[in-house]
Amino acid sequence: MRKYVPKDSVQKKAYYTDRFHVVPSTPREKVDSDPVYAEQLEALAAKVEVKSSRIELNCMVVEINHEDNFKALEVLKEECGYAVLTEMSAVDYLAKDGNFEVFYQMLNLKEVKRMRLVMRIEQGLAVESAVPLYKSANFAEREMFDMFGIVANNHPFMKRILMPDDWEGNPLLKTYPLHGDEFASWYEVDKIFGKDAREAIGPENRDEAKVERYDSKRFSRVGYEVPFGADVNAENETETAIEYSKTFLVDYNKGDTKQLKERK
Repeated sequence: MRKYVPKDSVQKKAYYTDRFHVVPSTPREKVDSDPVYAEQLEALAAKVEVKSSRIELNCMVVEINHEDNFKALEVLKEECGYAVLTEMSAVDYLAKDGNFEVFYQMLNLKEVKRMRLVMRIEQGLAVESAVPLYKSANFAEREMFDMFGIVANNHPFMKRILMPDDWEGNPLLKTYPLHGDEFASWYEVDKIFGKDAREAIGPENRDEAKVERYDSKRFSRVGYEVPFGADVNAENETETAIEYSKTFLVDYNKGDTKQLKERK
């Protein structure tokens, strides 16, 4: 099988036709404007290098080096009160900046504060697992590994969580086609029937917009389904009346629905 070669960005689309259009950014404030955030940033900066900081949409955003992720999370949990890790994942900036952005979204319930810890990491490098501090990072780090290929060192069970173990590629990379690559089109055929059946079956059609008119049970033709075992051809394409359940569904075409004449 030909190995899939990544392209710059197969998912890139132009959402604006005006070439002078500039997407507005959300307002940013200095951390000094909030005394609670300022105190927390000072505690964090005493332990790790802070590359940048800001307040955006009432959330403090702090960028650090990826080598300091565990130490920074430890300070934020034990000294700053961020006891909940609500989300963590990555963003693919490989084509633009040559790296990923890994982020941790955290919540301080006592002081009702949110913060996002971000860091840039090059492809092929690993981060330290946050599972010893936040149990919610377990599945999130496995998903990040599965979708982006970013490994979390010292994770208790570092393996794919959504895709099969023998899957090739990482589906959330911007170089990964939306409908899958050549490997994806043959995966189920090879698994179920074997590679010898490729010529007889053909590759999997992964276009969700395609409707096959003559599928095995005519499921795509509502009202024209064929009986089980019957030959699927044009001669059997006779319309079948659609029955509606009076308990759950209403056929609005019958005109026997009750209407409210006046408000109570």
